[in-house]
Amino acid sequence: MSAAPAPPGVLFLCIANSIRSQMAEALARRLAPKGVAVYSAGVSPGRVSPYALRVLAESGIDASEQYAKPLSAVPYGKIGTVITLCTEDLQASLPPGPHVLRWPLDDPASSARSEDELMDALRRVRDELEGRLREFFSPPAAGAASARRSERGSQKTTS
Repeated sequence: MSAAPAPPGVLFLCIANSIRSQMAEALARRLAPKGVAVYSAGVSPGRVSPYALRVLAESGIDASEQYAKPLSAVPYGKIGTVITLCTEDLQASLPPGPHVLRWPLDDPASSARSEDELMDALRRVRDELEGRLREFFSPPAAGAASARRSERGSQKTTS
């Protein structure tokens, strides 16, 4: 008897669920194959950054209906992969089960001294996430890089 396939859901996790995980959720909704559920959450959720929404809108993505939510609001049984986006290790915050990938990205708001610097930092994070997500969701037949499931620049952990 073969094992049941892993749930197709993907969860993007950060501390506040306000910038990186929100952008990843919005981008993944656009890029994920049909049938893949996409979620984001925060260990200590705050508010979605209006600047993150503006940067997504520049790419034609309306994420205005997204909101910051705690991990407890996510249907965890539907998640096959958790991708953490903070530089902090959030492994201890997760219940056991899904495969965990770490894509540690610096907080774009932490070093910006002006709105222009913040927008530039957000665009860099958006573009980095888009590249990683395209690779993550590409079919295995597309080459060896996609077979690694976007481990470029990431750290794999198990739960």
